[in-house]
Amino acid sequence: MKKTVVIIMLFVAAFANAQAFSGKGDSKFQVAANFQKNATGINVNYDLGLGENISVGVSGVYALGINDVSANFGDRFDLKARFSANIGNVLNIDEKFDIYPGLHLGLKNFGGHLGMRYFFSEGFGIFSELNAPFAIYKTGVLTPAETIHNQFNVSFGTVFNL
Repeated sequence: MKKTVVIIMLFVAAFANAQAFSGKGDSKFQVAANFQKNATGINVNYDLGLGENISVGVSGVYALGINDVSANFGDRFDLKARFSANIGNVLNIDEKFDIYPGLHLGLKNFGGHLGMRYFFSEGFGIFSELNAPFAIYKTGVLTPAETIHNQFNVSFGTVFNL
């Protein structure tokens, strides 16, 4: 029992210095599962810190599992440029935790995201992100395939410091 407690304490101490966002030059790579109505897929993000609380990046999402919808590659894929305000240090919850609201401009829509990251070590953590469109490019009634990436969706995955 004592060995187990010592190992757990060493494990926690080794990960205690993790920092979620360090500002200018900070580089994050995220891979996640994406969930939305009629589709599940994979989400890949890259963010680069421009200042103490500002980052820009790119996000790509591809819908793999389509439920009863005829969708071609253009319907399944979305690419977005993104801007985030990393406010974890402003809220001062924990240096390993970051919250980042932001805006994105993609091939399908203009929208917003709200993400949260938690780092277990200096290079590895988990994140969750909520995405919602504010304005979609196509007017009128959307087909089920066109609603992919043009609706509320959520992603869960891993984040890495580069």
